[in-house]
Amino acid sequence: MKKNGILIAFFSILMIAIIWGIVGYDVSKDEKKFQNFIEPSDKHPQYWSYLGKETLLLGGSIEDNLFQIDDLKEHLELLKSCGGNYVRNTMSSRDEGNVWPFVMNENSLYNLDQWNDLYWQKFNNFLELTSEYEIIIQIEIWATFDFYRDNWLKNPFNPQNNVNYTAERSKLPLDVPSHPIYTENNFFRSIPGQMSLLRVLEYQQKFVDKILSFTLGYDHILYCMDNETSVTSDWGKFWAEYIRKRGKEEGKVLQTTEMWDPWDLDHIVHRETFDHPEIYTFVDISQNNHNSGEKHWENGIKKITHLKNTNTLRPCNNVKIYGNDGGRHQTTQNGIECFIRNVMFGAASARFHRPPSGQGLNEIAQSVIRSVRLVTDEMDFFNGEPLNDVFKSKGANMAYCRGIPGKEYLIYFTDGGEVQLSLFLEKKLSTVRWMNILESSWMEDITIELGNDLILECPGPGHWFVLIQ
Repeated sequence: MKKNGILIAFFSILMIAIIWGIVGYDVSKDEKKFQNFIEPSDKHPQYWSYLGKETLLLGGSIEDNLFQIDDLKEHLELLKSCGGNYVRNTMSSRDEGNVWPFVMNENSLYNLDQWNDLYWQKFNNFLELTSEYEIIIQIEIWATFDFYRDNWLKNPFNPQNNVNYTAERSKLPLDVPSHPIYTENNFFRSIPGQMSLLRVLEYQQKFVDKILSFTLGYDHILYCMDNETSVTSDWGKFWAEYIRKRGKEEGKVLQTTEMWDPWDLDHIVHRETFDHPEIYTFVDISQNNHNSGEKHWENGIKKITHLKNTNTLRPCNNVKIYGNDGGRHQTTQNGIECFIRNVMFGAASARFHRPPSGQGLNEIAQSVIRSVRLVTDEMDFFNGEPLNDVFKSKGANMAYCRGIPGKEYLIYFTDGGEVQLSLFLEKKLSTVRWMNILESSWMEDITIELGNDLILECPGPGHWFVLIQ
């Protein structure tokens, strides 16, 4: 009897061990799978975590609708080689040589019930390659400029271009000659809270569902509803909530935002994203990059401080940074400065806009991305903060500082020069390291004894980092 009891106890313990082993294994798999997803960091919520670790998103690319280009693999490899891990992808088809998501019949009319396999094959290939290279994608669902002016005339959703609905039935215009800022296309009023254009909404939903049928299988995707939108906030909210609900149905938490048109981050419309974390899990502040110098820096700090003060701190992304000599927006100098200032003041991402409005992934962009990655990897970056009070004297827009008081300081010089600093370091003997940003090269380390004040003079003109530890 006693022997039987011992055997029963033994097998009971064995079964429990087996069960716990199985459960433990499954939980471990689930936790690992969950940790792989791009999400705001638990420890530093203004930054992203991916594959279980905090990561700074840096990028640049030749096109916005990157999945449509021919040499995609080579382009992504180039980005990866210089330390980049972030791209933008609009679901756009307006450029020459692009394909649209729907099949065109023999009468040159699209059928919104039939998918163009080539378009979706390109998209799936893009998702697979970026996942392989661990490059984060920020997708823009509705490519705003595809729905206005000449682009609308060839868009499959235009009633004159498809077999699925008429202008009378859909209440969509055949011609929208105005700029998107005037929001004169009812396409963006289809939702129930607006004009409730259910026939149009049906096909919009099918398009979003088709995108999600691919993206929900991946863990490296951020979702932005629009590009530089001026339409009612109901529109972005509707699609953000829909996308998040679809993710939840699959057991996934999806990251969403909206991109507004106003360049001034204090414009009240930006509060629709800043003040609604229940809808938007991150904020895109790309339009701030139309500004320059101290104004650009102060705007970024002010908005991150606002998020901290309202207990809604989360990542602030810059999916496009303007600036290219000869382009329409800003200069090359300003593009480089904005990219680096974004990183310095605490933005979660920085990406050069496509040419001609930005640097794309040219040699300058590659050098800046490489240099920023090199220097941030050498410091306790995520615990740092922008430090304005370390400068006793400096010229306007000459230098910016980020660091941890008493431990380390990173200073960025926009074009050479000299500054006077008041630094406190726990150790008086400190290492000073200079980096030529456009050459991505470190100079020989210097050991100095710090007093109350320090005068730093750049080794030459141009963009420089100096790291003091």
